[in-house]
Amino acid sequence: MLGIFSGWGALLAVGMPVAFTLYVVSIAYLLMNTGIALSPQKIISGLNSFPLLAVPFFIFSGLLMNSAGITDKMFNFARNLTGHFTGSLGHVNILASLLFSGMSGSAHADAGGLGQLEIKAMRDEGYDDGFSGAITAASSVIGPLMPPSIPMVIYGVMSGASVGALFLAGIVPALLCTVALMVMVYIIAKKKNYKVYPRASMKMIFSSFKEAFLALLTPVIIIGGIFSGIVTPTEAAVVASLYAMFLGFFVYKELTFSTLVRLIHETVNTSAVIGFLIGGVSLFGYLIIKEDIPMKAAELFLQVTDSPIVFLLMVSVMLFILGAFIETLALLLILVPILLPITVQLGIDPVHFGVVVVLNMMLGILTPPMGVSLFVVSKVGNIPYEVLARSVIVFLIPLIAVLLLIIFFPQLVLFLPNMLL
Repeated sequence: MLGIFSGWGALLAVGMPVAFTLYVVSIAYLLMNTGIALSPQKIISGLNSFPLLAVPFFIFSGLLMNSAGITDKMFNFARNLTGHFTGSLGHVNILASLLFSGMSGSAHADAGGLGQLEIKAMRDEGYDDGFSGAITAASSVIGPLMPPSIPMVIYGVMSGASVGALFLAGIVPALLCTVALMVMVYIIAKKKNYKVYPRASMKMIFSSFKEAFLALLTPVIIIGGIFSGIVTPTEAAVVASLYAMFLGFFVYKELTFSTLVRLIHETVNTSAVIGFLIGGVSLFGYLIIKEDIPMKAAELFLQVTDSPIVFLLMVSVMLFILGAFIETLALLLILVPILLPITVQLGIDPVHFGVVVVLNMMLGILTPPMGVSLFVVSKVGNIPYEVLARSVIVFLIPLIAVLLLIIFFPQLVLFLPNMLL
């Protein structure tokens, strides 16, 4: 066990990509033990999952929404609703992320799709780059909590938890993150005296709502289709992609065939990277099971505590530290199979655990030095990474507060799935 993780850690330390480290360590272990004949079977079995088909389609629908003129309409609607609050465009930024999250399911899609528009608008109104970029990055964590959530789909496949229940369970934490970030924006804006927009008239609000209405229906169609039994989560992802194409080509008329081809190419590239990583994790997972690491980890944790809350706090600290150095999706794929048996012994609901893990993963994308969302926002907003890394720290405080809230009060996560399922 020590050899596996020390070898993996050494490869990460020299800068090898996470996916490659998993294959190298796994194949080296198998060559020294049972041989590599089973490797292809283990890799393919990890990818041979119908629910995983939802991932490329949700990626595709998010890219389509980004390219179909949706972001402008979302931003205008959000500005008319909250632009008159203290903190003005900071609140608009957060609300736009909440609205857009119901279409993309990805923090990176949110940061990349809305980021450029939001940062430009805030820069033009005199907001400093650090604040503008930090709130753009921080608000992007809402996306993977709201349905359709790509990390929730992947967790559901790995844990056997209902993807539909996970989608519902993420709604309240996403709303809590929204409110918590808005409170922090209000506090900062009050100190810095940022410009406030005049209150929009009901006519302006209704007009912008009408423009964004069809796009806002996307999460309703996805959730409604799943819980009415009409479609599975995978089929809902296909429906979301078709609906996004319909909006782009026939309603907003901003999507072209050449753009569609480019988006398909991007989807294939992104899906291939995720698939390659999942294949490596499947092979690595075989080693973990063969070495009985989940049971050894369970014994270790249970020697320290038998309290579900203390265990979740320990896991959160571990994920927060590791998330600063290891890509979050890889961390999710590697650690969930190890930690799940412990949650079973402690009586922790797998849906509750899934939401806690995903929110922890999202804190990872904001934490230097490996905060992926910071790199995305730095690129699209042309803001130095160092400025973002300093400015985002204050926005980790409300997000950590929400994490603690859902750890201590599981019913905040579970009451919607329990009520509707």
